[in-house]
Amino acid sequence: MTRYAKPSERDTHVKYYRVHTEDIAEDEFQVAVIPDEKINADTGELVWPIREISEENIEACVKVIRKSFETVAGQFGFTQENAPRFTAFATDERRIKWHLHGEHRPMFGYFKDEELIGYYSLLPNDKQECELNNLCVLPDYRHQGIGEELLLDAFVRARELGCKKMNIGIVEENQILRKWYEQYGFIHTGEEKFDFFPFTCGYMTRDLTR
Repeated sequence: MTRYAKPSERDTHVKYYRVHTEDIAEDEFQVAVIPDEKINADTGELVWPIREISEENIEACVKVIRKSFETVAGQFGFTQENAPRFTAFATDERRIKWHLHGEHRPMFGYFKDEELIGYYSLLPNDKQECELNNLCVLPDYRHQGIGEELLLDAFVRARELGCKKMNIGIVEENQILRKWYEQYGFIHTGEEKFDFFPFTCGYMTRDLTR
């Protein structure tokens, strides 16, 4: 069974790492150990890969988002012609700059040797809720737990913003992704079909107070 430490119980950085244990109560949490690869061998200091996005990262963000969502487009047959508003085709520097400077979204990236390889943003509202947008990892770096680190990071930062609920939108037909989010406490709340998309939009939410 896997449990995560609550942010208030431990160091800011350690809180994102999980601990595996066989005998633990449902309402208990464990403090995790930072993997060796996150520690600077020379200084012993924490080298945290997730950090806030700045203006100089916008071009890299666009590339990561588009390349990451292109695999979804390929899997389900989305193209520039039949789904021009899909993330893989509609994301550009102007849009990300608006997210950063116009909407003032908190935006974060996962960096490996100073290369941006993962991304997400949050859009809080006045109802103590936030929308998780464009969580993604470059194809070459998937299945290494990076998506999980980004998601857990988003949970903590959303709580720090005062959010009690996190909402996401997904391609409803992507059942693998839906099940992945369900593993982290998201529940499916509905779906909607739009004329400008060749797919159904699915909606999920997660309670951040537990």
